[in-house]
Amino acid sequence: MTTSATPTAPVTEPGTEPTFEELADRVDRAVRALADLDPAARTAADELRSALEAVHRAGLVQIVRRLKDDPATRPALFELADEPVVRMLLSLHGIVREPPSVRAERALAGVRPQLASHGGNVLLDRVEGATAYIRLEGACNGCSMSSVTLRDLVESSLLDGVPEITAVEVLPNRPSPTLIPLDELRIGPDPATRGWSRAGSTAQFPVGTVHPVEVDTAGGRTSLIVVNVDNGLAAFRNACAHEGLPLDDAILDVTGGTLTCPWHGFCFDAGSGECLSAPGAQLERLPMRVELDTVWVRADP
Repeated sequence: MTTSATPTAPVTEPGTEPTFEELADRVDRAVRALADLDPAARTAADELRSALEAVHRAGLVQIVRRLKDDPATRPALFELADEPVVRMLLSLHGIVREPPSVRAERALAGVRPQLASHGGNVLLDRVEGATAYIRLEGACNGCSMSSVTLRDLVESSLLDGVPEITAVEVLPNRPSPTLIPLDELRIGPDPATRGWSRAGSTAQFPVGTVHPVEVDTAGGRTSLIVVNVDNGLAAFRNACAHEGLPLDDAILDVTGGTLTCPWHGFCFDAGSGECLSAPGAQLERLPMRVELDTVWVRADP
């Protein structure tokens, strides 16, 4: 019989609530521990978990339904649903779902490697009603049989992956903001005397990474992130345009050129900062310069 040590719960100071990360880590460790049990014990544990989840879901459904039906409490419900722990709980029980735009971006991320192998790409512009508006690049944008096949692949991924989407419209391409090539930018001497803050050396920002840094400005220390896509840099204030939460652990998709917030899944263009999940929202991109191997940003308000 295989046994496993019971996962130890993190120690929380009396009178304080565990953080979202602590709770998620505790769940992950418990799930891993279940895999080490013998089949009979694992079956019993899974049944207990399933029964408890059913009880919790039934209670949560009644709470959400009551709050949603009452105009006086509906705003509070929507505010609670934006809290990471509450959203995680409601999502686990299938009570709330991510917005169609977030699921559409995830569906497109699944086909981007195949598009890239043919020299193409797709960008989600927005989702309005039941229609997804996209922009095609490279081999996907044309009239050949291969481009038609790639467009069909994109459309199928959206229609199959997001039931709310029933139509896909291709928008004309537009010039996209470019990242700053490391080997082309130079500025004159003494950048610090002209309002620039040193972010670090180019070696600190390897390709395909999101690097949180703090810089000294006239207003004090400022937190930002530096993104490197295809050996080009962009700098943004370290705050998601949705809830202002930090982007230290944001997910960078180099192939698609997107940056995804780890908190609520909002997706941004990694070059311009434009929000692909909620058009109109925007990361605050900061002016950037490179002198020799030093990266400088202008971060003062």
